[in-house]
Amino acid sequence: MGSLGGKTFYPSGKVYVSPKQEKVAKSWLSGYQGFVQTDGYEGYDAACSEPGLIHVGCFAHVRRRFMDALKSSGKSKQAAEALNYIKKLYALETELRLQGLSPEAFQIQRKERVDKILDSFHSWLDRKTLTVIPSSLLGKAVFYTLKQWPKLIRYVDSPYLTPDTNVVENAIRPFVIGRKNWLIAGSPRGAHASASLYSVIETAKLNNLEPYWYLRYLLTKLEQERDTINWQDVLPWNLKNSDLKLV
Repeated sequence: MGSLGGKTFYPSGKVYVSPKQEKVAKSWLSGYQGFVQTDGYEGYDAACSEPGLIHVGCFAHVRRRFMDALKSSGKSKQAAEALNYIKKLYALETELRLQGLSPEAFQIQRKERVDKILDSFHSWLDRKTLTVIPSSLLGKAVFYTLKQWPKLIRYVDSPYLTPDTNVVENAIRPFVIGRKNWLIAGSPRGAHASASLYSVIETAKLNNLEPYWYLRYLLTKLEQERDTINWQDVLPWNLKNSDLKLV
């Protein structure tokens, strides 16, 4: 048994997730119902087992594992085959998104065409379990994908879901890079303040607001109308950039 990054690893490769880690994930999702798309971290499994939550997986994390296998084995043909299946999924996603279909038409067409690729990929994975070494990078990629499979294929259940969590990861990447430079937040209170500010900035960006002007607008409103402010009026999705420079 060993540990890394706060996780405990057993000889079998299984990761022990502490009740505290599960509790944090559950607290964030408390009261929410709907889809939750994550990577394969085990702590999310318990949190997403609550009624009303639908756990969706991430093909980008699957792809990374097969890419590692491809790089380590001198352009492994088997890893390349797996990556080709994933490439087809993404190519189809891009093709259909560019057509500007209604959500209903998009979902019908995607499911009809994606199911064939997914069925072929799953059959390929099943065959590989009979020949790959489980402890090899290729074997780990195969068995990881099969374990995640029920969650991986759920993205076809909603036109608003994509095959991966890349949108979220790209959004937090600047802060992750910054975290390495800042090293520490100073205190739990400082970390909470930083996380709140990051959320405000990213929400503004997602709603096509210029972050600096939105923060300036919001802080000015808070100073001038603290006791009378209507919070609905200052939420990012209820504003346009033309509203922000009035203060």
